[in-house]
Amino acid sequence: MSSSSVNQPFTFERKSRFMRWLSKLFKGGGSANRSVPAGRPQFLGEEDNMVRRPPPRPLDDHSRASKEKEELDRSIARSLAKDSKRPNGQRRQGTGKDEDLARSLHDNINSSSYPPPHAPSHAPWDYNARGCRKCSGCHGDIGSGNYLGCMGTFFHPECFLCHACGLQITEYEFSLSGNNSYHKSCFKELTHPKCEVCHQFIPTNGAGLIEYRCHPFWSQKYCPSHENDDTKRCCSCERLESCNTRYISLGDGRSLCLECTESAIADTGDCQQLYHAIRDFYEGMNMAIDQQVPMLLVERQALNEAIEGEKHGFHHMPETRGLCLSEEQTVTSILKRPRMGGRGLIGIRTQPQKLTRKCEVTAILVLYGLPRLLTGAILAHELMHAWLRLKGFRNLSPEVEEGICQVLSQMWLESEVMPGSRIMPSTSTASSSSTWSYSKKGGKSGVENKLGEFFMHQIAHDASPAYGAGFRAANAAVIKYGLRRTLDHIRLTGSFPV
Repeated sequence: MSSSSVNQPFTFERKSRFMRWLSKLFKGGGSANRSVPAGRPQFLGEEDNMVRRPPPRPLDDHSRASKEKEELDRSIARSLAKDSKRPNGQRRQGTGKDEDLARSLHDNINSSSYPPPHAPSHAPWDYNARGCRKCSGCHGDIGSGNYLGCMGTFFHPECFLCHACGLQITEYEFSLSGNNSYHKSCFKELTHPKCEVCHQFIPTNGAGLIEYRCHPFWSQKYCPSHENDDTKRCCSCERLESCNTRYISLGDGRSLCLECTESAIADTGDCQQLYHAIRDFYEGMNMAIDQQVPMLLVERQALNEAIEGEKHGFHHMPETRGLCLSEEQTVTSILKRPRMGGRGLIGIRTQPQKLTRKCEVTAILVLYGLPRLLTGAILAHELMHAWLRLKGFRNLSPEVEEGICQVLSQMWLESEVMPGSRIMPSTSTASSSSTWSYSKKGGKSGVENKLGEFFMHQIAHDASPAYGAGFRAANAAVIKYGLRRTLDHIRLTGSFPV
């Protein structure tokens, strides 16, 4: 209680000495608690932001009350003695009211309600009905011990816990999210993205913002620096190599992740089985390829040399993974499946093979070492090139020819990943004997199905004019008019129906 509030009801201009003493006795009781900065625990009523213990209390509450009562009695007695010495027994104006106020305070001190039971000595006026604060952690009474205040709530120090790890927060600063408190380190673990390549917190850029790259299909988050620091990327699924995994080197500058390696085809003999299954897929759509077109599995260098030997054709850059040859060439093919050794494939045996032209198509070449579904998608694409040439489709623009070939590739993938989506025949039964294609239970694994979905996503979202825009135009025509009518329109006009 401040002295101004005591003198407010009276009209004196000067205070009596008794009232000045009374003001000193109760000065400081009305000091307000400072506001608690957000995110910092504070011992309420102190002048700094540190957690402190309450001041020492040499006397218990009853001893303090008794001492204050004695001091007040002595003060009243001295005041009355001075008044009795005045001439003619006159009292100074207002003394009677001072005495009444003092006696009222004297009675309050003697009452059982002061101080309130268990009242904390450092905040004597801040009590609830029982004179205690409630801990928001254990919901028990805080009493007169030390406590923490945060956003209008109170805690025992041992009850102020991190919402993530459940341990006590003892640091000077912490983090808040909604009504939950966290260690700063725990909050960073929850909210700050980590790079999935180096497994470090993704750093902020020059503007103080968290900047990262994210794969559009796999949602792999990584630091922008990994795009230029020679981090390996899977040549099949495009995911970057993590620091705690190792990719398989194919020996020609390409690397393969472990998931793609599970179903990889690295032998021409294994690929022949898949090739014939896709030819059966075409026959099931009344698009049989009557001529026997050779199919070879080749290395990257051999495929690039074959591309250079072609006089005509449009190729998907920067990486071409399949080719429909129309010129006579000698091509080096994979003869025997390599074996796994260390971090790469070793023991690759190749043989030169001269390809002579017996029809409009000389051979179909496919990169070795790719997963079964990707190898099949490439074969389906190149077989459509062969079908168009063998059926007399001439001088088609890249957008039309590559677009319709991508549609057949997408159709085959759909028949494998989502059977019945377009009522197309599936090649699963024909190719089920491949040792790398199927799980021990006899069906495609969830990993392989996810890869198939990714290859379809690649086709649908290709940004190139021929492979991307061409596919979307061709697919729209096939959905609207059907494959047969679309092909008939292409034969007549060299374009897609609209």
